[in-house]
Amino acid sequence: MSPSLPSAPRLRDLKAAAQRLEPCLKIGKAGVTDAFLAALGQALDDHELVKVKFEAFKEEKKVLAPAIAERTASQLVQRVGNVAVFYRRRAG
Repeated sequence: MSPSLPSAPRLRDLKAAAQRLEPCLKIGKAGVTDAFLAALGQALDDHELVKVKFEAFKEEKKVLAPAIAERTASQLVQRVGNVAVFYRRRAG
């Protein structure tokens, strides 16, 4: 079960902050592997807000982005073009 979405003002702040981020992970021809999910989980632990670029699987991004959020217990903040932004609040 994924955490609830942040409030509307917080969501707006997250989207604004995401505009200044560069994608730190890319989904290539290997797809959404366990290694990719582990790397995204670590990036979320480190940064809370992470931008991911779809370099492959562009046609499937509408389905993959929410599935990635579910598998990493994060929230899909937004998906624009071939980029998705995920948020997971740090524990503690």
